[in-house]
Amino acid sequence: MLHNFMELPDQTIISYYDIDNGSVKVYMETPDEKYGFKHATCFLPAENWTDIVGYTEAELDYLKELVESEKHMILEFAQNGGLDDASNF
Repeated sequence: MLHNFMELPDQTIISYYDIDNGSVKVYMETPDEKYGFKHATCFLPAENWTDIVGYTEAELDYLKELVESEKHMILEFAQNGGLDDASNF
């Protein structure tokens, strides 16, 4: 199941899927005139990035930093069925 994690001021949406075989798929997309949506996928906990379309190197570096800093939260939420079902949040 897909869960929204956060929306950034530039309308980038970061979402994640429930944990599957110890891995969580994190998907981000940003509205863009040229591409329709820029997007990228990251698999946690390994932080393997794939399917990167439209982001500049600087934008991607920012997203990588952000996902790394929130990794523990995303993994916990994914293990507990999403933000609404996570304990103590």
